[in-house]
Amino acid sequence: MSALTVSQDPDQNWDDLVRYWEEMEWPEGSKVEIIEGIITVSPAPAFRHNVIAARIQRRLYSVVPGDWEIFQTLAVAVPSRLGMLIPDLVVAPVPDHPEAESHIPAPLAELVVEVTSKSNARHDRVSKPAAYASAGIPLSLLVDCWAPGGPTVTLYGEPKGEVHRVLAAVKFGDPLHLPEPFGITIDTGEFPVD
Repeated sequence: MSALTVSQDPDQNWDDLVRYWEEMEWPEGSKVEIIEGIITVSPAPAFRHNVIAARIQRRLYSVVPGDWEIFQTLAVAVPSRLGMLIPDLVVAPVPDHPEAESHIPAPLAELVVEVTSKSNARHDRVSKPAAYASAGIPLSLLVDCWAPGGPTVTLYGEPKGEVHRVLAAVKFGDPLHLPEPFGITIDTGEFPVD
Protein backbone atom coordinates (compact mmCIF):
# COMPACT_ATOMS: atom_id res chain seq x y z
CA MET A 1 0.00 0.00 0.00
CA SER A 2 1.37 3.42 -0.88
CA ALA A 3 0.86 6.80 0.71
CA LEU A 4 -2.30 8.76 -0.01
CA THR A 5 -2.38 12.53 -0.22
CA VAL A 6 -5.36 14.65 0.77
CA SER A 7 -5.58 17.89 -1.20
CA GLN A 8 -6.19 21.05 0.72
CA ASP A 9 -7.08 24.56 -0.29
CA PRO A 10 -3.72 26.20 -1.15
CA ASP A 11 -4.88 29.39 0.58
CA GLN A 12 -5.69 27.57 3.82
CA ASN A 13 -3.68 28.94 6.75
CA TRP A 14 -1.51 26.88 9.09
CA ASP A 15 -3.96 26.90 12.00
CA ASP A 16 -6.81 25.64 9.80
CA LEU A 17 -4.59 22.93 8.32
CA VAL A 18 -3.53 21.73 11.79
CA ARG A 19 -7.13 21.80 13.02
CA TYR A 20 -8.21 19.66 10.04
CA TRP A 21 -5.29 17.24 10.70
CA GLU A 22 -6.25 16.96 14.38
CA GLU A 23 -10.02 16.63 13.97
CA MET A 24 -10.42 14.28 10.99
CA GLU A 25 -10.99 10.58 11.55
CA TRP A 26 -8.10 8.95 9.73
CA PRO A 27 -7.77 5.21 9.02
CA GLU A 28 -6.81 3.39 12.21
CA GLY A 29 -3.13 2.44 12.39
CA SER A 30 -2.09 4.84 9.64
CA LYS A 31 0.57 7.54 9.90
CA VAL A 32 -0.90 10.95 9.03
CA GLU A 33 1.49 13.86 8.44
CA ILE A 34 1.39 17.29 6.87
CA ILE A 35 4.31 17.47 4.44
CA GLU A 36 4.82 20.77 2.62
CA GLY A 37 1.20 21.71 3.25
CA ILE A 38 -0.24 18.41 1.98
CA ILE A 39 -1.82 15.88 4.33
CA THR A 40 -0.24 12.49 3.66
CA VAL A 41 -1.69 9.23 4.95
CA SER A 42 0.73 6.28 4.98
CA PRO A 43 0.23 2.69 6.08
CA ALA A 44 1.68 1.61 9.41
CA PRO A 45 5.40 0.82 9.15
CA ALA A 46 6.43 -2.76 8.36
CA PHE A 47 7.96 -5.15 10.89
CA ARG A 48 11.59 -4.64 9.74
CA HIS A 49 11.10 -0.86 9.90
CA ASN A 50 9.91 -1.14 13.51
CA VAL A 51 12.79 -3.45 14.48
CA ILE A 52 15.33 -0.87 13.25
CA ALA A 53 13.65 1.96 15.17
CA ALA A 54 13.44 -0.21 18.31
CA ARG A 55 17.14 -1.09 18.17
CA ILE A 56 18.13 2.57 17.86
CA GLN A 57 15.76 3.46 20.68
CA ARG A 58 17.24 0.79 22.95
CA ARG A 59 20.74 2.27 22.46
CA LEU A 60 19.50 5.81 23.11
CA TYR A 61 17.85 4.90 26.42
CA SER A 62 21.27 4.36 27.97
CA VAL A 63 22.32 7.98 27.37
CA VAL A 64 19.33 10.33 27.37
CA PRO A 65 18.98 12.57 30.44
CA GLY A 66 16.17 11.84 32.87
CA ASP A 67 14.13 14.87 31.81
CA TRP A 68 14.21 13.83 28.11
CA GLU A 69 12.18 11.14 26.38
CA ILE A 70 12.30 9.11 23.20
CA PHE A 71 8.95 9.40 21.45
CA GLN A 72 7.72 7.02 18.74
CA THR A 73 4.56 8.66 17.45
CA LEU A 74 4.94 12.30 18.43
CA ALA A 75 4.40 14.89 15.73
CA VAL A 76 6.91 17.69 15.28
CA ALA A 77 5.48 21.01 14.07
CA VAL A 78 7.42 23.03 11.49
CA PRO A 79 4.96 25.80 10.53
CA SER A 80 7.51 27.64 8.37
CA ARG A 81 7.56 24.59 6.06
CA LEU A 82 3.86 23.75 6.50
CA GLY A 83 4.91 20.53 8.17
CA MET A 84 3.48 18.36 10.90
CA LEU A 85 5.97 15.51 10.69
CA ILE A 86 6.03 12.23 12.59
CA PRO A 87 9.56 10.84 12.67
CA ASP A 88 10.08 7.23 13.72
CA LEU A 89 11.82 8.56 16.84
CA VAL A 90 12.06 12.01 18.39
CA VAL A 91 14.40 12.69 21.29
CA ALA A 92 13.40 15.81 23.20
CA PRO A 93 13.20 17.26 26.68
CA VAL A 94 9.73 16.85 28.16
CA PRO A 95 8.14 20.31 28.20
CA ASP A 96 6.75 21.44 31.56
CA HIS A 97 3.71 22.96 29.86
CA PRO A 98 3.16 21.52 26.38
CA GLU A 99 1.65 23.96 23.89
CA ALA A 100 -0.50 21.19 22.38
CA GLU A 101 -1.46 17.60 23.10
CA SER A 102 -0.86 16.41 19.54
CA HIS A 103 2.64 17.76 18.81
CA ILE A 104 5.72 19.65 19.94
CA PRO A 105 7.45 22.59 18.26
CA ALA A 106 10.37 21.27 16.19
CA PRO A 107 12.99 23.41 17.97
CA LEU A 108 12.47 21.28 21.12
CA ALA A 109 13.78 18.16 19.35
CA GLU A 110 17.44 17.24 19.88
CA LEU A 111 17.40 14.29 17.45
CA VAL A 112 14.96 12.91 14.91
CA VAL A 113 15.24 9.46 13.34
CA GLU A 114 13.60 8.52 10.05
CA VAL A 115 13.54 4.96 8.71
CA THR A 116 12.48 4.93 5.05
CA SER A 117 9.63 2.90 3.68
CA LYS A 118 9.14 2.28 -0.03
CA SER A 119 5.99 4.41 -0.01
CA ASN A 120 7.59 7.50 1.57
CA ALA A 121 11.31 7.33 0.76
CA ARG A 122 11.29 10.61 -1.20
CA HIS A 123 9.70 12.50 1.70
CA ASP A 124 12.18 10.97 4.17
CA ARG A 125 15.15 11.82 1.94
CA VAL A 126 14.18 15.31 0.75
CA SER A 127 11.16 17.08 2.24
CA LYS A 128 11.50 16.08 5.87
CA PRO A 129 15.27 16.71 6.21
CA ALA A 130 14.78 20.21 4.74
CA ALA A 131 12.06 20.88 7.32
CA TYR A 132 14.18 19.52 10.19
CA ALA A 133 17.15 21.66 9.15
CA SER A 134 15.06 24.81 8.74
CA ALA A 135 13.67 24.25 12.25
CA GLY A 136 17.21 24.02 13.62
CA ILE A 137 17.00 20.45 14.92
CA PRO A 138 20.64 19.69 15.82
CA LEU A 139 20.80 16.05 14.63
CA SER A 140 18.84 14.01 12.12
CA LEU A 141 19.44 10.32 11.43
CA LEU A 142 18.20 8.80 8.16
CA VAL A 143 18.12 5.01 7.96
CA ASP A 144 17.54 4.42 4.26
CA CYS A 145 16.62 0.79 3.68
CA TRP A 146 15.83 1.53 0.03
CA ALA A 147 18.90 3.59 -0.98
CA PRO A 148 19.88 2.94 -4.62
CA GLY A 149 23.35 1.65 -3.66
CA GLY A 150 22.08 -0.54 -0.82
CA PRO A 151 20.88 0.21 2.71
CA THR A 152 22.65 3.17 4.33
CA VAL A 153 22.54 5.25 7.50
CA THR A 154 23.30 8.97 7.30
CA LEU A 155 23.75 11.33 10.23
CA TYR A 156 23.03 14.99 9.53
CA GLY A 157 23.91 17.94 11.77
CA GLU A 158 24.93 21.59 11.90
CA PRO A 159 21.71 22.92 10.31
CA LYS A 160 21.97 26.02 8.15
CA GLY A 161 18.95 27.24 6.22
CA GLU A 162 17.20 24.21 4.79
CA VAL A 163 20.17 21.86 4.86
CA HIS A 164 22.11 19.84 7.39
CA ARG A 165 25.73 18.93 6.84
CA VAL A 166 26.43 15.21 6.45
CA LEU A 167 28.36 14.24 9.59
CA ALA A 168 28.65 10.53 8.77
CA ALA A 169 27.32 8.03 6.24
CA VAL A 170 27.72 4.26 6.49
CA LYS A 171 26.40 1.13 4.85
CA PHE A 172 24.39 -1.33 6.93
CA GLY A 173 26.87 -3.40 8.90
CA ASP A 174 29.21 -0.51 9.75
CA PRO A 175 29.17 1.34 13.10
CA LEU A 176 27.87 4.91 13.26
CA HIS A 177 28.82 7.27 16.09
CA LEU A 178 26.30 9.79 17.41
CA PRO A 179 28.09 12.84 18.86
CA GLU A 180 27.32 14.50 22.19
CA PRO A 181 24.95 14.93 23.87
CA PHE A 182 24.50 11.22 23.00
CA GLY A 183 28.07 9.96 22.60
CA ILE A 184 27.13 6.43 21.56
CA THR A 185 27.92 4.14 18.66
CA ILE A 186 25.08 2.41 16.84
CA ASP A 187 25.87 -1.01 15.42
CA THR A 188 24.02 -1.00 12.10
CA GLY A 189 24.95 -4.66 11.72
CA GLU A 190 21.98 -5.30 14.06
CA PHE A 191 19.56 -3.93 11.46
CA PRO A 192 17.59 -6.55 9.51
CA VAL A 193 18.01 -6.59 5.73
CA ASP A 194 16.16 -8.40 2.98
